[in-house]
Amino acid sequence: MFIRILKPLLLVLVLSCGYAGAEEKQAATPAQPAEEFPTQVETAPYNDPSLPTEVIALAPGVPEVEARSYLLLDFQSGEELAGLNAGMKVEPASITKLMTAYIIFQDLGKGKVKLEDEVLISDRAWKMEGSRMFAELGKKVEFGKLLKGMIIQSGNDAAVALAEHVAGSEEEFVRRMNQTATELGMANSRFVNVTGWPAKDHYTTARDIVKLANALINEFPEHYKLYGEKEFSYNNIRQQNRNRLLWLDPTVDGMKTGHTESAGYCLVASAKRDNMRLISVVLGTKSETARAEVSQKLLEYGFRTFETHKLYDTGAVLAKVRVWKGEETEVPAGITHDLFVSIGKGRYDQLKGGMQVDKGIDAPIKRGDVLGKIIITDSELGKVVKETPLLALEDVGEGGWWRGMIDSVQKLFAD
Repeated sequence: MFIRILKPLLLVLVLSCGYAGAEEKQAATPAQPAEEFPTQVETAPYNDPSLPTEVIALAPGVPEVEARSYLLLDFQSGEELAGLNAGMKVEPASITKLMTAYIIFQDLGKGKVKLEDEVLISDRAWKMEGSRMFAELGKKVEFGKLLKGMIIQSGNDAAVALAEHVAGSEEEFVRRMNQTATELGMANSRFVNVTGWPAKDHYTTARDIVKLANALINEFPEHYKLYGEKEFSYNNIRQQNRNRLLWLDPTVDGMKTGHTESAGYCLVASAKRDNMRLISVVLGTKSETARAEVSQKLLEYGFRTFETHKLYDTGAVLAKVRVWKGEETEVPAGITHDLFVSIGKGRYDQLKGGMQVDKGIDAPIKRGDVLGKIIITDSELGKVVKETPLLALEDVGEGGWWRGMIDSVQKLFAD
């Protein structure tokens, strides 16, 4: 009985204090080279056949391909367009060198090493088997040449020499590889060496490789260009890039091949046509020809079936969200990165944007905090085509005790 009498009295008191709540405002729609690893080394059976098969098909017509695992991704939107067993742990072979290169690019950017540095070729680097740049024992080789030898020729000797120069030892460099994998969200990857030489507990997944490839292209465009070079000569020996798609498709500009008997033939490829870039990861095919053909099929399917559109710019204010107990009563909300969407060709006009905003959000709030989600739908099909978090674009500190008391009462009557 007391509560029934008190509640309307409190409501009158709160309304007399001024603010009664704000509605969220919706935004408008917006010559064939040698094999890399010719020998067989016993490795762990990461591709467990007892695991359920994972199939990704964002649209019909995904081509049938023979591969242990694959993934096709739209670089700008981050959408997975097609895939098979993309989360299955597999041996990556020389695709490992993408992580080796990523760390080297980081250190180049920080000035810790320079392309002009002279690198001493150790006995360990010189003795590396498989694909090699043929650097000579005890000689000093320019850092930039070794980098090309690792990226273009897939030189194992070059990879070890670079790792030793950067980190002091391959073991220390590998520690950084695993730390960096964690930072990039590669939760199902573990590295044992810098080359991809077969080893127990050395594995990754197609989904993790895509994260790494995405980061390489995004963060180091000036170095990424090396992946498109077709050949490199050192010590009077000319070797070709093993990525056949560089010759078959002029829109392909990277990235990396890999092969062991246990891993099969693998290829990470990236191609850009007009304003759309696709990344394909193909793992465990039967031959060099097969990995190129499978990758080409996936890329052609992606470009033929989908288109990419930017919906909102970085920092665009898409809503004003009610904040309780704060220095401000509203916080601008939107996105902190450009928002792209992958859709079937010809369906852009059917897209509609909307939001679901969380209720009862209390201060303090930090920029980047999740306040709800942005939902993009195909209005004709009645299908959600994209969901992404709605983020706070500013900080909001806690208000004083009076604001806290008033807002606590107001929340009793808020919808």
